[in-house]
Amino acid sequence: MAGIRPRRACTDRVWQGMQLLIVKTSSLGDVVHNLPVVADMLAQSPGTEIDWVVEEDFADIPAMHPRVRRVIPVGMRRWRRRLMAPATWRDIARFRRDLQTKTYDIVLDSQGLLKSALLARLARGPTRGPGRTTARESLAACFYDQAFHVARGRHAVERNRDLAAQALGYPLPQSPPDYGIRPPEITSPFSVPGKSIVGLHATSRASKRWPDAQWIELGNKLAGRGMPLLLPWGSPDEQRHAQKLAQQLANAVVLPRLGLRELAALMGRAPAVVGVDTGLVHLSAALERPTVAIFTDTSPTLTGVVAARPERVRNVGDSRQIPNAESVWQALTELKVV
Repeated sequence: MAGIRPRRACTDRVWQGMQLLIVKTSSLGDVVHNLPVVADMLAQSPGTEIDWVVEEDFADIPAMHPRVRRVIPVGMRRWRRRLMAPATWRDIARFRRDLQTKTYDIVLDSQGLLKSALLARLARGPTRGPGRTTARESLAACFYDQAFHVARGRHAVERNRDLAAQALGYPLPQSPPDYGIRPPEITSPFSVPGKSIVGLHATSRASKRWPDAQWIELGNKLAGRGMPLLLPWGSPDEQRHAQKLAQQLANAVVLPRLGLRELAALMGRAPAVVGVDTGLVHLSAALERPTVAIFTDTSPTLTGVVAARPERVRNVGDSRQIPNAESVWQALTELKVV
């Protein structure tokens, strides 16, 4: 069983031009929160080549980073739905061959789940990850060659950076996080009104939703400034919710269904993004767009939006403290959007 190693001395300068594999598969927000470790690693060793294993639905995120050499998509979510199908096992075999085409100096699992630890063990190279007391699933630590204590009670971005620093033997950076991504340069399939604000209203948990009445009040305030509210969606339920909001607003536009790259390109061009606690709002902050994140059931202390330029983001609300439209409007004012 892997033991928890103490932090290596800051003077322990290791590895030049190493081959490194990151395993961070999901969810969207978790993948975004792990992006700054790439810049941290490269600051220590510019010649390092970094590959990344990620769920196929989120593969576009590390692919936006110019210094991630190879993105290796994995379809575990899809495989679970059809585990007994021959096509699934052929797909698993293809993934394993792709994963094992090279040997890595370090395989870093920053997910800390049993499934991600098993993926890390499939790769060729020594594995490192969080220890039993800090992994999201303690059993995962049994599969690492080295495991490290990463203190809880801190933001996910800081914990990811701390784990990488310990695993690779450099001091925890004190600089703001550098996500390293830029909006994809793709042609929009539709015309986007100028001065549009993107409203990320959809979330997988009902408790994270912002009340419709608050969205409507905010939309009316934006309409008074001639600023359309763009409503994206990703499922039929989310589309119906967007249509319901749009029916009560003169300035709302229900977008066609967009893929992750298209949404990133849209948010990257928007004057600002307002959204509930969902992976897309964290992506907006990573893209350095003015972002207001709305919290109703989770704490921004641990999962709030964090940007390389803190003056470009605001977190409003808290667990069981639903913010009103006026507080969101004030945040947009502070960001000099309205």
